[in-house]
Amino acid sequence: MTRPAKFYARRRLSILAALTGLIASAALFNSPSASAALPTPVSAATARSYLSQLTVATENRTGYNRDLFPTWITISGTCNTREYILKRDGTNVVTDSACAAKSGSWYSPYDGATWTAASDLDIDHLVPLAEAWDSGASKWTTAQRQAFANDVTRPQLLAVTDNVNQAKGDQDPATWIPSRSAYVCTYVRAWVQVKYYYDLSVDSAEKTALTNDLASC
Repeated sequence: MTRPAKFYARRRLSILAALTGLIASAALFNSPSASAALPTPVSAATARSYLSQLTVATENRTGYNRDLFPTWITISGTCNTREYILKRDGTNVVTDSACAAKSGSWYSPYDGATWTAASDLDIDHLVPLAEAWDSGASKWTTAQRQAFANDVTRPQLLAVTDNVNQAKGDQDPATWIPSRSAYVCTYVRAWVQVKYYYDLSVDSAEKTALTNDLASC
């Protein structure tokens, strides 16, 4: 699959950055159910470095349609992206032969709520699809947008309370961050990592908000 420019160069993170990220990830597991959850974001220091390299540009939503980002796709066996994330982020998750979650427990890191029904969870695109479009994904191929929308390797997808995800919508950190303050640092580190990996731009208000939040990490 062809990837946007700079993908391969940006995957070469230093060993030091990776180790620092592991240390900084401790807060990620500070919840009643310490599931695997979101892949560990880069450290705050690395996120600040990445942020300084992101292009600042005005966003443009012309032509956006969610269907231009195909979801969900098969990730493993019979599990599609949603089912894969529900199983990854939950505790004691039991699935049927079609990989649908029949029982389990899920802790939503955005608001601190715990749920026992998969129907109460949405799979959040941490960097929303519309935000990605505004920031450069409009120039990608459909295959590249599909890869972004189903990326289980970067810290881009996680199970959260459905109405919280709906309230977030397509907002960036200038207008929305998790209400659970303990998760804000993880959230903005992940946001910057995803934008950097995919070579997406930031607008000026977004960069200011990210800069201020990362300063507190």
